Amino acid sequence: MTTHIGIIGAGNISGTHARAARAMSDVEIAAVFGTNAAKVRAFCAAHGGTAYSDFAAFLKHRPMELVLIGSPSGLHAEQGIAAAREGLHVLTEKPLDISLVKAEALVLASEAAGVKLGVFFQDRGESSLLALKRAIDAGSFGKPVLADARVKWWRPEEYYSGSTWRGTLAMDGGGALINQAIHTLDLLLWLWGDVVRVQAAKRTAVHRIEAEDTLVATLEFASGALGILQAATSVYPGFPRRVELTGSNGTVAIEHDRVVSVYWQEPKTHSEFGGKASGNASATSATVQDDRGHREILRDFLYAIESNLQPACDGREGLRSMALAEAIYESCRTGAPATPVAIPKPA
Repeated sequence: MTTHIGIIGAGNISGTHARAARAMSDVEIAAVFGTNAAKVRAFCAAHGGTAYSDFAAFLKHRPMELVLIGSPSGLHAEQGIAAAREGLHVLTEKPLDISLVKAEALVLASEAAGVKLGVFFQDRGESSLLALKRAIDAGSFGKPVLADARVKWWRPEEYYSGSTWRGTLAMDGGGALINQAIHTLDLLLWLWGDVVRVQAAKRTAVHRIEAEDTLVATLEFASGALGILQAATSVYPGFPRRVELTGSNGTVAIEHDRVVSVYWQEPKTHSEFGGKASGNASATSATVQDDRGHREILRDFLYAIESNLQPACDGREGLRSMALAEAIYESCRTGAPATPVAIPKPA
């Protein structure tokens, strides 16, 4: 059976969504919405679908069962809620939105409409990270002790100056933390568990933007583990993301988007963390050339719809990284420690 997909947005990341969709034989791009009519027409010429510059008309297009949202972050909830109310499943780019209140409204609207809601957190579809998740859950690394996460990336000035929304508080909600490092917040929460206390500071060190391009936070996990997060788009020339997780039985190192080394206190042979890194130069470029990660999340989302299961990162899971980001920003504003809002499980 063919699934008909609508795409919201016609920019860089929507192109990635389109390529991921077209790589699947049972998926068809039905419609595309964007505010720049010429850009949307060109997008449809390249990828297929009917072009719309009227959002209400786009949502009425049929056949169409779900939408992929690739618009500016501050529009995700508004557009997702409208889609859910039309009976459409919603798979959105990270983050769910730029505020926890708006993100929660999207989750509740999706649940009320009986549609699936998911977030493109590609780490959750990567094979070596899935194997690592299983090993951690099985207790192979023992008691969590320490987390060290470094997202020390570089974005040139034109990355911000060439955009009407990047680096703005109104549409991006912040900078290096909520735009770039939000993937790493999700990864830490997924693998290492809830964070109960943060202390953070931020700066706009290099770029002429409203939001931060440099941020450091200390994290206290519910398990008792401690952590350090560095998030930046100010670090030239840009370095691959690296996350190191240490438990009482050993340490694992993640670089870019896969496990690169594991150190056990005692020899172990049962854990295999294979996988091939994506070809995306995320540390230095916002362009996503390798769509395999998005493809895996889309494939999982389609399976969740078909089987009536929860997707790899559903709406409530997506709220966890939003709550942590808001607590980090609160600590930056006040200079005092902050506690992330607890995200309840569905009733």
